[in-house]
Parts: sequence; structure tokens; C-alpha cells
Amino acid sequence: MSYLETLQSYDLTLLQGIAICFAVFLLGLSKSGIKGIGIIIVVILAFVFGEKASTGILLPLLVVADVFAVIYYNRHTQWKYIIKLMPLVVIGVLVGAWIGNDITEEAFKHMMAIIIIISVLILAYTENRKSTDIPSSGWFSGIMGFLAGFTTMIGNLAGPISNVYFLAMRLPKNEFIGTAAWLFFIVNVFKLPFHFFVWKTISKETLILNSVLVPVIIAGFFVGVAIVKLISNVNYRRFILIVTALGGVAMLIR
Repeated sequence: MSYLETLQSYDLTLLQGIAICFAVFLLGLSKSGIKGIGIIIVVILAFVFGEKASTGILLPLLVVADVFAVIYYNRHTQWKYIIKLMPLVVIGVLVGAWIGNDITEEAFKHMMAIIIIISVLILAYTENRKSTDIPSSGWFSGIMGFLAGFTTMIGNLAGPISNVYFLAMRLPKNEFIGTAAWLFFIVNVFKLPFHFFVWKTISKETLILNSVLVPVIIAGFFVGVAIVKLISNVNYRRFILIVTALGGVAMLIR
């Protein structure tokens, strides 16, 4: 099929096209440092393409956005945290690839929904917790690394887990963004072969669709860079938590 025929084969409605562009624009925003909106992207794409298929469509877009993030925030990266997390992240990805390859679409959908809801509860708990004492020992890093690897493989949903970890490490904003950017760039590139050759969720056709959406990512990223300092108010974060929780519930009962 030609380039245009491949795009037409998706048979997307206008509303679906708008929703996809909105999700990809949010992806650009999220990689610029505006945290808390990643799950909304996953929910939107899952509703349009299906739960498992959407992970393969999203992953190359994540890698593109990660490239912009690591270039822009590279000087702030704290490599010691990445090195500490990476071994268990890799194990989590491998376990996720094995489990996700053998389960049904229905079970995959429910697993993603449960991960979303648990992630929202974690974020809500850390958001409202008065105490700032979060364990920072080796076992804490190991558990968070494994969960980050598993959830990122199952549904590109490691954002809330990594947010909790980096908040626990008391990283300043720019160091938080730069360290997370490199962590997820490495992990997302590591995940690509599994989506190509094991799950087969990435193909020539999905990459063609990705290529059309790259400009939307770039626009979202640079808009996000311009406004990142203005997006930290409590009401916004509460809104994100509520919308995300509703998305997880909707996916669970869909």
C-alpha cells in the first residue's frame, strides 16, 4: 500500500483523529516536564486503537519525544539514580513482555485499567500525604524499578511510579525532568524489539501513522517548555488525578 492508502486503512473518524492529535500533543507536553498527564494519553489511544495495539503505536512516539527531552534537559541528569534503578527495570520489562504476550486482549485491558487506577491512588496518596519521609533504601529502589519496568512494558504506564521514586529522592524540578527523560529514553529503546518481534504491535503501517504525528509532538514539547513553570498548582493536579481515575474505571468496565 502507498503512504496515503496506509493512513486511510485506519478508517479513523474526525473525532478519533482529533482525539489522537490531542493525546500526542499531551505527550509532547508531558515530556517537556509537565507531569501527571501521561495516563490520559494511554487511555485515549487505548480507546481508539485497542489496549495492546495502542502500546505499539505509542512507543515510537515516546522515543521521539524522549529525544527532545534528553537534548533539552541533558545537563540536569543525575545518572546515579538511573544506574540504581536500571537492573530491576530491565527485569520488570522482561516479565511484562512475557506476561503481556500470552494474555488475551480482555485480560490485557483489565490489567491496564488496574495499573492505571493503582497509579492514580499512588499519586493521590503522595499528593495528599503530610509526611515527606519516603524510604530511599535499596529495597525501595528495587521495588520501584521493577514496577516501573513492568508497567512501562504492559501499557507505557511507568510515569506515576517513577514520579513517586524521584520525589522520594528529593530531586529538584530540572534534575527530576532530566533524569526521568534519560531513564525512559533508555527503557523505551530497550522495549522496541519486543514490540517488533514478540508482540508484533509495531509495523510499517504503525510507523507511517507515527510519522504523521511527529510534528504534533514537537509542537506540544515546545509549548510545554514555555509554560512548565505555570503548571504546578494543586487544582490542576487534582483535575488530572480525577480525569485519569475516571479513564481507568471506564477502561475497566468498557
